[in-house]
Amino acid sequence: SCFSFSFSFSPLPRASSNKYNDPYRLYNLDVFEYDLDVPMALYGSIPLLISHSHATGDASALFFNNPTEMFVDVYAAEEGKGAHFMAESGVMDLFMLPGSPGDGVSSLYGQYASLTGKPYLPPMFSLGYHQCRWNYKDERDVYAVHAGFEKHDYPYDVLWLDIEHTDGKRYFTWDKKNFPQPAVMQQKLWEEGRRMVTIVDPHIKRDNNYYIHKEATAKGLYIKDESGKADFNGWCWPGDSSYLDFTSPAVRDWWSSQFTLDRYVGSTPHLHIWNDMNEMSVFNGPEVTMQKTARNLAGVEHREWHNVYGMLFQRATAEGLVKRSEGKERPFVLSRSFFAGSQRWGAVWTGDNAARWDHLAAAAPMLLSMNVAGLPFVGADVGGFFGNVGEELMVRWMQAGAYQPFFRGHAHHDSARREPWLFGDAALGRMRKAAMERYALLPFWYTMFQEASETGVPVMRPLWMSYPTDGSAAGLDHQWTIGEDILVCPVVTEGATKVNCYFPGDEPWYDSRTLKAQDVPPSKWVNVDAPIDIIPVYQRGGSVVPKRMRLRRSTEMMRGDPYTLFVAPSRGKQAKGRLYVDDGHSHDFQDGEYALREFRLEGRKITNSKVSGRWGEKDECTDWIERIVVMASGGLGVKKVTVEGTGRELEFVEENEVLVIRKPELGVTENWTIELS
Repeated sequence: SCFSFSFSFSPLPRASSNKYNDPYRLYNLDVFEYDLDVPMALYGSIPLLISHSHATGDASALFFNNPTEMFVDVYAAEEGKGAHFMAESGVMDLFMLPGSPGDGVSSLYGQYASLTGKPYLPPMFSLGYHQCRWNYKDERDVYAVHAGFEKHDYPYDVLWLDIEHTDGKRYFTWDKKNFPQPAVMQQKLWEEGRRMVTIVDPHIKRDNNYYIHKEATAKGLYIKDESGKADFNGWCWPGDSSYLDFTSPAVRDWWSSQFTLDRYVGSTPHLHIWNDMNEMSVFNGPEVTMQKTARNLAGVEHREWHNVYGMLFQRATAEGLVKRSEGKERPFVLSRSFFAGSQRWGAVWTGDNAARWDHLAAAAPMLLSMNVAGLPFVGADVGGFFGNVGEELMVRWMQAGAYQPFFRGHAHHDSARREPWLFGDAALGRMRKAAMERYALLPFWYTMFQEASETGVPVMRPLWMSYPTDGSAAGLDHQWTIGEDILVCPVVTEGATKVNCYFPGDEPWYDSRTLKAQDVPPSKWVNVDAPIDIIPVYQRGGSVVPKRMRLRRSTEMMRGDPYTLFVAPSRGKQAKGRLYVDDGHSHDFQDGEYALREFRLEGRKITNSKVSGRWGEKDECTDWIERIVVMASGGLGVKKVTVEGTGRELEFVEENEVLVIRKPELGVTENWTIELS
């Protein structure tokens, strides 16, 4: 059966013309060297349509829970805009999400999360920098790359291995010549605070001497051909391959058992997983995927469940890593394919982009679209996957990537090596600076991901989400905010040393480098300076942003480091912000083993109070505040800084209207008040 239905949304302004002549196609495909800014099919799809009115600020949505091939035509209607959904098959499983008047997008994403699941809280290490290449050749190469990061004081957390690390593309195995001691290799990196990721794809080499294939065949776990009797045989990286049926709970359970340390020989608890080619990719199939007449183990045709396959594969892998730790540790799994609900299982990236300026420019709109669709942990390959990247492009991409949720450098095997130190000392310094900014901001990133895991609200946001009645912000996708409080205006044009940035709202925006408020004209557009050394980043007036300012080699080495609070006052000299802390890796937070704190500036008092969590009731948390930086402090006329209730005076310095309170040595999980007099 085929479904077709239309909806009209108002009072959105009527479009004078359609941007695209063709409808959006939702059909997950492995597309080689994909085009930009076209409504063609790509790796993932989420059939969620959001309607937002900047006249009222309200938002509503339509979610069509159907994983079959689908076309969505957005067009100008009599009043506002309309959308016509055309699905090849499936059932009419349609949800209207009305949001809540006056609530912006918060209730809308809560409703969506109640249907598809809340985003998972990623482990802290996964928010650091990841270094990948197709392929690091052998253990010697791995050690050399790791040593390069150490030598150049460049922070990173994870080193990745692509398909060539295996024995003939047999996943869960190692090339014994090039990687003879994989567990030792992982342990050596772990001793210096780094982890590894290996790739595991859904196509299984048809080799009767390969234990995964032998067992899957014996247990009857593969997708069948159109007869429903013979195992499907397609062509992928290993050659002849069969594909496990991840629509089956029994198959997912079997798959998850393959990640235990005794089954995945050579793995360690510090190894995490990359799921690629899971659209699913079949090199000799129609449009490089499986025939729609193939059948799963329940006898249902592939056309009925195509778009959900990649998500179910990622789910089974994530469940395998949880099972490996006996339920204790949060997994990290990167997937290329996705569907509604993928936010529950890990990260997603934008696939095989290219080392071109237009691909850098396209990264932000792509990642914003995914966040708007409820998928927050996303990123684009820094430097571009295909081709060779020049020095300027690499620097600008590293700067932009440092302010996007998933932060990984990756490259094709035909591309020149591009570790950061290979671009010369000047470029290395610029890229290191961007990476350091990323690591300093990790407490804020982690807090935003915790908020997303509770509310479903995106982490990387288009401006209209925080400024829903600002019509000028509605169509902007070249800049974004992290949460509400950090505004990012990247340079994506070759040779540019300025970037046109829009500053929404009525509160000041403070330059994150100078800590000075940006002069903003009535139009709110400013052509800001952006020399090659910097990416323009601003903090919203009325916010408190926690950072960790000590340069470390990895997130593991940052454990126990103190925090600096950056206080950006509103025009009314008020500010607030939150900090979430837990152990960074386990599921103990689900049992209350965390602390969520709120910091406030109100008049002449800075306070720290508990929001939720049990940390701090005993001695679980020894984190402390090293410094408090208050911007635009000139009007306060501070003569003395004391801790209320103790009378203890704190050291401070005030220069150029920036007040720095030094070494308050107050606990993160303690309630306290600082008085400015």
